[in-house]
Parts: sequence; structure tokens; C-alpha cells
Amino acid sequence: MVVKNFAIWDYVVFAALFFISSGIGVFFAIKERKKATSREFLVGGRQMKFGPVALSLTASFMSAVTVLGTPSEVYRFGASFTVFFITYLFVIVLTSELFLPVFYRSGITSTYEYLQLRFNKPVRYAATVIYIVQTILYTGVVVYAPALALNQVTGFHLWGSVFATGIVCTFYCTLGGLKAVVWTDAFQMVVMIVGFLTVLIQGSTHVGGFHNVLEQSANGSRLHIFDFDVDPLRRHTFWTITVGGTFTWLGIYGVNQSTIQRCISCKTEKHAKLALYFNLLGLWIILVCAVFSGLIMYSHYKDCDPWTSGIISAPDQLMPYFVMEIFDTMPGLPGLFVACAFSGTLSTVAASINALATVTFEDFIKSCFPHLSDKLSTWISKGLCLLFGVMCTCMAVAASVMGGVLQGALGGLLTGITLSFWVAIGAFIYPAPASKTWPLPLSTDQCIKSNVTATGPPVLSSRPAIADTWYSISYLYYSAVGCLGCIAAGVIISLITGYQRGEDIQPLLIRPVGNLFCFWSKKYKRLCWCGVQHDSVIEQENLENGSDWKQGAESVLPNGLRRESLVHVPGYDPKDKSYNNMAFEITHF
Repeated sequence: MVVKNFAIWDYVVFAALFFISSGIGVFFAIKERKKATSREFLVGGRQMKFGPVALSLTASFMSAVTVLGTPSEVYRFGASFTVFFITYLFVIVLTSELFLPVFYRSGITSTYEYLQLRFNKPVRYAATVIYIVQTILYTGVVVYAPALALNQVTGFHLWGSVFATGIVCTFYCTLGGLKAVVWTDAFQMVVMIVGFLTVLIQGSTHVGGFHNVLEQSANGSRLHIFDFDVDPLRRHTFWTITVGGTFTWLGIYGVNQSTIQRCISCKTEKHAKLALYFNLLGLWIILVCAVFSGLIMYSHYKDCDPWTSGIISAPDQLMPYFVMEIFDTMPGLPGLFVACAFSGTLSTVAASINALATVTFEDFIKSCFPHLSDKLSTWISKGLCLLFGVMCTCMAVAASVMGGVLQGALGGLLTGITLSFWVAIGAFIYPAPASKTWPLPLSTDQCIKSNVTATGPPVLSSRPAIADTWYSISYLYYSAVGCLGCIAAGVIISLITGYQRGEDIQPLLIRPVGNLFCFWSKKYKRLCWCGVQHDSVIEQENLENGSDWKQGAESVLPNGLRRESLVHVPGYDPKDKSYNNMAFEITHF
């Protein structure tokens, strides 16, 4: 293992990232000190504009794992990752046209509140608990994994970076709330792009320009982008990325609290949709930067792969090792790249802390104590940010001793979770055959010979038959397996126990997919509504006038909620042809 230490200017640049991020939190704590309400703290008063929200969304879901992992993925497996360009388009369109309108118009703050409106409280609480546990686990890995990779290559202090990340994120989340998170994310997004651009410019210069990069990548079979093999066991094909990737990212964008929370913080539904579509542009930019970084790395190391030659010990160290080489005589620029990587970490952790505090406050505390004062609600929200900041930092410490990390109506929910974990755990115990996952050829012909033995394909021990089928499925299909399993179990249980009539479901809780197909006749659209009265006069009046969506003071929904207890619809602005947050007046349960 070769370790190249940081210079003083690298530490200065890196420290500036944390200093500015903390300063933004202090700024909003002072600026918003007279607006002491949980609504201001958790959702920015629901008056945010699309620009900073779009940058925030991109930064939050492009973590340091992406900054370090995607170029390494392209370096080893080729540019098939580019197909995510299509996946991101599908995900953003579906999120903005199907999921967002339901969440925005129902006036909820926690996405899991929808589950109570649509089903009942146990489903809501079960989903909230699962989200909290999963997010804490994920956030711990997001903090620890890149810090470890950077430490092993750059000598950057492991625990110093871990605790600095946890402390700074907790600090500005607790002080400034969602506005601080959004604007800090916007700043960190700029840092990420600048960091990538410096690598692209300097890296391409080292290998003779982009023309050489493309030529050498083609010679090394790295530009085979479209592979239409339908084999679900293959790691990356057109189908695993577009189909499996869409399911995976819909879980991140379509129903994730962190995403929806920032979308509903926008002052109108139009701004929320614009935030998503401009965020798509950001996703594409980061994807292109990451893919080209991987190709440049391959061009640079085409004759001496530092991974198989044993110079580095893990693929996620490729990018930092490459950066330390090309900026060897340029102090400060390695620090800029590390700041780029940690910008992804900071934005992801901050968004997670804020989302965790929101769902805990809305789904548990506010539900049990509906008459809390604004001042007390704000202090509780800040206390939750502090608590979850500490928990996520502790999870990062725990990740250091965990070794491998497992990721991956109530009956449907539990079935989906079980299936996802079953296949993920099986894949961890019995890795897929080398023929399905082994990287493209890498050369060590011009490496300086050492005593390190080159790495070869793993020798697989005795394996059950299921290991080469079910457990070897591409990781991108895990979410699809969980989602389809959840739907199938939910449908079967509903058929056995009795399903709900469409006429009894509030139209605002359902977004009809058929309505997106403008060429369909009204007959076919109505058929897809399954009895839900989307064309009722009452619904139209509610949408246009922003009135309460209830049909009689004494009518009761099948889930046990009285219609008058449901939230108000956000006001409709005929001039802007969009819904806004001015009419929010949430009724507590």
C-alpha cells in the first residue's frame, strides 16, 4: 500500500469546506431566529424556490460513495454506467408526475403520514421505524466508507474526518434547519462539480487529451455501453440498469422522506416540479463527470493497474490514488478533491439528519402530543437533529467493526422487506459467479515488480443451487424484488381479507397513471381508476378552490379516520396553474 500524505494547503482547502458549511448554519440561525416554529425549521416555511432545492437534491443523493465508487466502477466494468442517464430520466418524470402531486396536494410533512390517510396507523408507524433504522445504518456507512478509503491512500486522519463530518452536519442542521441544509447542499454541489472538473482537466492533460482517452478506452473494451442481454444475473446490462435502476432510484426519489420533504418545502407545486427537473440536469452532469473520470483513470493506468498489482488494496481507493498522482506537484488541489468527496458526504448526512428529525416529530411526537406550542415544537425538532446527528456518527464508528454491510398494507411491507433482505444476504454469503461480475481485463505489464501476488477471480467453495440463481441476481434488482413482492403480497392479502372499494377512497390520495397518457380515451382512463372518483364534481371544486376535501361532517373512511380530520388541499392558483402552500392548515390526529 502506497500512502501519499497531504500538504498543508490540502488541509486548508478541506477545512474551508467545513468552515463555510458551518457558517451557513449560523447565518440561518440568526436570520430565522424570529420565526420560531417547527414548520419553519423542518420545511423552511414551505416557501422555498426551486433553484437551491434542485442543487440540494442533487448533492444529497450524490454522496462520497458516488464520487469515489462510480469512477472505479467505470474503470473496472466499462462505461455501461452511462445508461443511468435513461434511468434518471424515468425516475424524475415518474416522481414529478405521479408521486409529487399526491404528497404536495395532501399537505403532509412526513411521507409516512400518507400511509395513515390511505391505510391506517400501524402501517404508518411500521414504515417510519423501518425508515429510521435503514437511514441511520446507511448514513453511518456513507460517513465511514469514504473516510477509510481516503485515509488509506492520502493518510488523511480517519477518525478526525469521521467526527468532523458528524459534528459539522449536526451543528448546522440543529442551528439552521432545512434552509441551512438546502443552502449548504447548494454550496457543496458547486464544490463537487469544481472538484470533478479539476480532475477531468488535469487527468486528460496527463494522458494526451480526451481523444486519447476515448481511443484507449475503446481499445480496452470500456466503451461497450449498450448490452441488451436479458440475463438478470449479469451485473450491469441495459435492462438491469433501466428496469432495476428505476425501481432502486424510485425508492430514493419517489417516496423518500428526504426528497419529498424538500419538494413540499417549495412555495408552489410548479416550483417543486422545476426543482426535480433541474435536479435531473445536475444528476446528468455528475454522471458524465464520474464516467469520464473513470475512463481517464483507465487510460492513465492501462499498462499498470494499481489494484491488481497490489499498490492499493481496494477498488474504492482508485480515485483518491489517481488524484494524488496527477496533482503530486500541485498542493491544494488534492485537498479540493477530498473536499469534493466530503461535500457528497456532508450533504447526504445533513439531509438524513433533517429527514429523521422530521419523521420522528411528525409521526410520533406530534401524533401523541398534538397541542405543543410553536416554541416547544421547535426546540424538540432541534433536539431530534442533535440526537440523530450523534446516532449517525456513532453508527459510522460501529461500521468500522462491522465488516461487510448489508443493505438492502403490513403484510405486503413485511414481505417486500423479507425478500429484499433474503436475496441481499444470500448474495453476501455466496457471491455471484466470476463470469457475471468479474471486471474487464486490467494490465500490470509495466508495473514495477514486487512481492505482491496479483489478485485473481475468487475460488468459490461448495455452493447450493440457489446461489447461482436467486442469490446471484444483479444488485440493481433488489429494490424491484422488494417492491413487486410487496405488491403481490398486498394484493393476495386484500383478496383474502376483502379489498377496499374505489368509491371509498379519497381521489387526492391516488394519482391515476392512465391520466398521463393523453392519447387514451376517457373510457380507458376511467377503467384504470378502478372505481376512484377522479372526475367527481366535489373533487374538481376542491382542486380549484383549495377547500377541505371532505364530503360530510359525519362520513367515515374505511380506515377509521373521519373525513373532516384530513388535511386541507393546498390552494390552487388559476393564474399560475399550480398549487401553493398558502392554504395549509394541517389538522392534527
